[in-house]
Amino acid sequence: MRQQLADLRNVMAQHGVDYYLVPSNDFHGSEYLSSHFQARSWMSGFTGSAGTLLVGKDWAGLWTDGRYFLQAAQQLEGSGIELKKMGEPGVPTLNEYIEKHLQSGQVLGFDGRMASARMAATLRKLADKKGASIACEADLVGEIWTDRPALSAEPAFELAAKVVGKSRASKLMDVRAALAREGADALVIASLMDVCWLMNLRGADVACTPVMLSFAAVTAEKAYLFVNPAVLNEEIRVNLLNDGVSLRAYEDVYDFVRGLQPDSKVMMDLNVVNSKLEACVPEGVEILDRVDPTTLPKACKNDREVENFRIAHIKDGAAVTKFMRWVKTNVGKIDMDEISVAEKLESFRKEQPGYIGPSFTPIMGYGAHGAIVHYSASPASCAKLEPRSFLLSDTGAHFIEGSTDITRTYALGELTEDEKRFYTLVLKGNLQLGNAQWKAGCTGANLDYLAREPLWRLEADYNHGTGHGVGYILSVHEGPQRIHWASANSQPLEVGMITSNEPGFYLEGAFGVRLENLTAVKEVESNGYGRFLRFETLTMVPFDLDAIIPELLGEECRALLNAYHAKVRKTLAPYMTEEEKAWLEDATRAI
Repeated sequence: MRQQLADLRNVMAQHGVDYYLVPSNDFHGSEYLSSHFQARSWMSGFTGSAGTLLVGKDWAGLWTDGRYFLQAAQQLEGSGIELKKMGEPGVPTLNEYIEKHLQSGQVLGFDGRMASARMAATLRKLADKKGASIACEADLVGEIWTDRPALSAEPAFELAAKVVGKSRASKLMDVRAALAREGADALVIASLMDVCWLMNLRGADVACTPVMLSFAAVTAEKAYLFVNPAVLNEEIRVNLLNDGVSLRAYEDVYDFVRGLQPDSKVMMDLNVVNSKLEACVPEGVEILDRVDPTTLPKACKNDREVENFRIAHIKDGAAVTKFMRWVKTNVGKIDMDEISVAEKLESFRKEQPGYIGPSFTPIMGYGAHGAIVHYSASPASCAKLEPRSFLLSDTGAHFIEGSTDITRTYALGELTEDEKRFYTLVLKGNLQLGNAQWKAGCTGANLDYLAREPLWRLEADYNHGTGHGVGYILSVHEGPQRIHWASANSQPLEVGMITSNEPGFYLEGAFGVRLENLTAVKEVESNGYGRFLRFETLTMVPFDLDAIIPELLGEECRALLNAYHAKVRKTLAPYMTEEEKAWLEDATRAI
């Protein structure tokens, strides 16, 4: 059993807490967390980005989704923590488990800053129903985590309006117009991505996600940025003040909320703001629970941003294609493993002008490791590459023009028939979805069938979404859109949204295939039948022809693949050496 569990249970006993909840969260509802907020990972040993740990007096469980089943099973082995596979038959949800096991008079504890207001309200109702109570003032993990990293305070940088297509002052005007429409007197924004988008600022407080720890508030006449002042240089401070943005200390957001005037209305997204922040709202102030008015404009990139994304993907395409050539021609000739090839790909990206850094921790899974959806190689697990089977490579980058996220599965040598067959079917799904055309108003759930249909015909599937939004030098997982047949997300796909297209297939203990392009939603035509939209594929990297069964791909998809490869060849040729051009010609030949 992990020592952390024993230590936490001792502290729980001192505080009179029977169950303690440790979510994957920070004070802002983020998916990706700085080191200070890695409490669940530190407690459990499970390093995936999604999961919730519940610790009782003599039992502990961790809930996570299908992306992490294999990884979590390996990392939790021998920890004293039971894996709860979300969505699987017979597995209760976290709330169902709490409702069943929490007894009258018991106490359920959690750090109120680390749980959203919505989550806290749900837990409070469950506790009330069982005659139990909630304790959310104390950070019990913080009491035992003696060497916990301090809050990050890395320097921020500013993006010019000509880079992002819209000034900070203009964005603030739009937010105030939204407040007026809702009849709100103030808006409090907790999402790090939304704060940074609104202020045209980026930071380095979260690995691979260029954000700064901050909150924002906007009223009809004023705007506030709550941030550690040490992260802002003098030029940024002056520019903010010139745009009417007052600077306050990071922790002062709670006092700001406490100071809201009685009978006023404050807009905040209770799915994002933490429960402590909501608890600071004075009596007599009405909370308007709304999605932040920055969320949809942030997702719908303007023309300047979309054009910049195209530039970023040409740079990234050149780097990844050079890597593809390198790994396929050198495997078996020189020593290489999962970690060293990730470093090699990074070196190709660093050669590109405007490169900022990786957009997430690279996934390089060779052979059976490719079946672990979000595998992360460590010195203990790192596999040596051999001239056979697949290398699944899911990586991304931030450039000053935008962010990328690409998955390619490379044939390193001889493949089995199953490997070729499922590669081809996954590619077919990618091509079908990428070629979609639809009437405005459709959601990602309406389109997901196109990607899964080749697998569903074989009674096969993959246990993750097909598409997520991507931010502009922000998080590579951005809402509100999503492509998943089972999603209740009602957000239509809108012009300017950057969305991934990433079907996959995973055979545990054998291999994995995932093929991912990023796309931009563009308008095709408006007529008497309505507005019609389609995807523009931004990613410019070949698929691996060595892994394809052309007959299984079918005539229509072969034509789509040949057209895509012709575009890749024409786009990337100017960035290649003569030797690389010759290789690219063959790698993108018509089939």
